[in-house]
Amino acid sequence: MFPHILFLSLLLLVPEDPNFAAGASANESFITLGSSINTSSTQYWSSSSGRFAFGFYPNGEGFSIGVWLVIGVSRTIVWTANRDEPPIAGGSIIFGHGGALQWSRTPSTPGSQLNPISDSSTPAASAAMLNTGNFVLYDMNRQVIWSTFSFPTDTLLAGQNLRPGRFLLSGVSQSNHASGKYRLENQQDGNLVMYPTGTIDSGSAYWSTWTFNMGLLLTLSLDPNGTIWMFDRKNSYTKVLFHANQPSNASPDMEIYYRLTFDPDGILRLYSHVFFKLGRAPTTEVEWLEPGSDRCLVKGVCGPNSFCHLTVTGETSCSCLPGFEFLSTNQSTLGCWRALPTGGCVRNSSNDETRVTTTMVEVKNTTWLENPYAVLPATTSIEACKLLCLSDCACDIAMFSDSYCSKQMLPIRYGRMPGNTTLFVKIYTYQTISGTRQRAMSIHANSALISGVSLAIFSLFVLLVASLLLICRHRRSLAHMTMTAPRQEDSRIDGNIVGLRSYSFQELDLATNGFGEELGKGAYGTVFKGVVADTNQDIAVKRLEKMAEDGQREFNREVRVIARTHHRNLLRLLGFCNEGIHRLLVYEYMPNGSLANLLFHSDASPAWSKRVAIALDVARGLQYLHSEIEGPIIHCDIKPENILIDSLGIAKIADFGLAKLLIGNQTKTFTGIRGTRGYLAPEWSKNRAITVKADVYSYGIMLLEVISCKKSMDLKRAGEEYNISEWAYECVMFGDAGKVADGVDEAELVRMVNVGIWCTQSEPVMRPAMKSVALMIEGAIEKNDEVCLKRCKVQQGSSVYHQFKYMSLHHGTP
Repeated sequence: MFPHILFLSLLLLVPEDPNFAAGASANESFITLGSSINTSSTQYWSSSSGRFAFGFYPNGEGFSIGVWLVIGVSRTIVWTANRDEPPIAGGSIIFGHGGALQWSRTPSTPGSQLNPISDSSTPAASAAMLNTGNFVLYDMNRQVIWSTFSFPTDTLLAGQNLRPGRFLLSGVSQSNHASGKYRLENQQDGNLVMYPTGTIDSGSAYWSTWTFNMGLLLTLSLDPNGTIWMFDRKNSYTKVLFHANQPSNASPDMEIYYRLTFDPDGILRLYSHVFFKLGRAPTTEVEWLEPGSDRCLVKGVCGPNSFCHLTVTGETSCSCLPGFEFLSTNQSTLGCWRALPTGGCVRNSSNDETRVTTTMVEVKNTTWLENPYAVLPATTSIEACKLLCLSDCACDIAMFSDSYCSKQMLPIRYGRMPGNTTLFVKIYTYQTISGTRQRAMSIHANSALISGVSLAIFSLFVLLVASLLLICRHRRSLAHMTMTAPRQEDSRIDGNIVGLRSYSFQELDLATNGFGEELGKGAYGTVFKGVVADTNQDIAVKRLEKMAEDGQREFNREVRVIARTHHRNLLRLLGFCNEGIHRLLVYEYMPNGSLANLLFHSDASPAWSKRVAIALDVARGLQYLHSEIEGPIIHCDIKPENILIDSLGIAKIADFGLAKLLIGNQTKTFTGIRGTRGYLAPEWSKNRAITVKADVYSYGIMLLEVISCKKSMDLKRAGEEYNISEWAYECVMFGDAGKVADGVDEAELVRMVNVGIWCTQSEPVMRPAMKSVALMIEGAIEKNDEVCLKRCKVQQGSSVYHQFKYMSLHHGTP
């Protein structure tokens, strides 16, 4: 291997010259200005070796433009122009006298537009189809101004590079070279990663080179000898992914061409094409492939709610979960849906004709992407896991893996066999009640109806007499009765919730003038301004959305939980409405709006003292929710939009206790996680229990926003989102704390930034309790300025997390 490594090292020293990269040779055949080819003949522009050609190739019932490798009488497409444009019925490729490479449709009409193939701003003087498979345009000085190698589609040829920030997209099929389902991306963090198209989260990645976190921009390259490697030209770093063994029968009469193709099935393959000069037929072999021979390792082979498994021939096959059927019988890869509609969340029930029964069906030995809305303690048994999902109206699937139980909502993705996960799938069955029982029920119902009518007539007579007497005795009182009085029936149905008023939907409709003045729209619903008629009190009415149809019991339980909280820094709940399908909460009105408006949409940043006071208010409110009431409440969505400011400037936390009320993936989130992107703790995307420390992480992000008056998701570096914790840390560590906040005492600023960084540790155990956060903001605990002893970056996908080891505090480690 030493000569090979030496060759790579020497190659790194060669300047990156376009002509060298293009592989220009003395015997190449030039294409002159004014040349053209069309679909009505078999014309194409060929390399001098005859191995590669540029021109029209058949695509379905039409033609596309591309480069192909000639293998006998067949062709292998290695590059396609405008690959996602539909094939054309006929046309011409024109290398015009003005130096532009264009194509036109047939038949052409006067004034019809020519379509560009190349995007060079410099007019070309000549073109060539090189023996490397690169089609190039030259200027007057024989410098390459455009080449197909610079814009790869699904293939790299020998001598071609995939530069940082570039990607390969698989084709739709072997015959359709439009953009397909999978993406191989050479990321700006130095990692080469495979994803299903349209995804960016690390949970969707299914293969990578694990070359991130080195601070290098790496280039993927394929050598003429079949070596696949990555290198950084500035730092002389190399990583060989594969080195092809030369054939044992190699001879001068043999030519080998290599191509690295990201195939339609999402697998990256290195092909060798061996040509013989003595008339023997060429051969094609697969030299290397990733992520391996098990094609089910590719995520997205099977659609939602289905899982992939291999047949005896090694082909992939998709199967639906129990109780599900394919979306399309002709395309099993599209995924599955429930065979029987459920009409929402259904409990075991019966009516006059059918009975609905809910059961759990076990599916063993599978693997899935886990996106839980609840992770239960590690002590939960597999049987308890099943029963807890069965009793939870929102739970569709219980997932038990590695001694952890999690509750999932549909759809679930990236299923495959084998695996070490056991699923319990909630199944609804419908049973028709027998005819005999129906007749018996009918007779019983008729008897009950006769008795009921008789009783109703008698009761009506008694009620009428009583009403006349009451009207006579209480005429004056009746005249002063209003519709705003609390409804005793609602109080009885919803339970006696101390301190809360039960409103009818009609009352709130009148109070909000038909829900006419919208104050805002959030994860859990829309908020409207209203006025209570009998007290003239301003209120804010939150109309909850996407609730379960059978969620009355859950709603009442959670409202009682919210009602028992009383704290200066929590938004006060005044009442509720639980009528039919309507679920509404009535809060005190906050005239100064949200913290988000104060920080990001004001003409001037609020004073430093005001920002510190708001941060302390929120810390104290979370401290109360986490540790000062029986049964802690995890907010799950701490962000500036959920912090409201009252008339005195006091900050109050809103929407606490609502996470359990929401049914389905309705929060402003990604991958079904509860919360808001940018504020989510890392454990949401891992198979870990969610604790109050998730709120601490979100608070840390929000605290850094409060300090800097900058929104975390708006920070950019090199065009990519930049974590606010990383940015603030670097500013402080490099002595540029003034970038974080202007006009603030540096020692005070550094102490506050350190609190935010401490809260945003990737490991929950490393984050402080909110009580300690409040004490540090108050100044009762002075944090050492040399708090960060070591910085360790932990990378997953494109997200960067930080781990810091902190010195012991004066009052002990919280």
